[in-house]
Amino acid sequence: MIENVSSNHSWTWIAAQEICLRVTRRYFSSEFDAEDAAQEAMLRAWRNRDRIPEGESFEYYLVQIAKNEALREVARRRPIPSADLGLLEPSPDESLAVVDSVTVASALERLSSTERELVQLRYFDDLTQSAIADRLEIPDGTVKIRLHRTRAKLRSYLENA
Repeated sequence: MIENVSSNHSWTWIAAQEICLRVTRRYFSSEFDAEDAAQEAMLRAWRNRDRIPEGESFEYYLVQIAKNEALREVARRRPIPSADLGLLEPSPDESLAVVDSVTVASALERLSSTERELVQLRYFDDLTQSAIADRLEIPDGTVKIRLHRTRAKLRSYLENA
């Protein structure tokens, strides 16, 4: 028996499972998926049975948990719409990736040694701006500005290549 906190009602495991299944079936076309979400809701309800607010019915508590569990499972399974991916514009950093490596190498050679060092630290060593600032002993804002200007130069060199 699953007991209500207010002790007004006692619920059998089967009755509680039926409540959870009734709710989760609204969210899934597959009976298996509905049963899986209902089982997770039952476990969550059992683990948190001591947290039912005083005066709240156990049925209401189960319905809310089952609904939240079903929504959580639906969101977890939702695929990324691949049709929309083609509509996304690449960021300036991503657009550099489509240029061949020989062109990139020649554009990097045109940068000053300081600019090449920034590119090396940021994109090849994968350091954050604050980590670069610490290593070069310069302010974070200076690193941000220099990286921005260096990317603009690289973009310009690559567009004119």
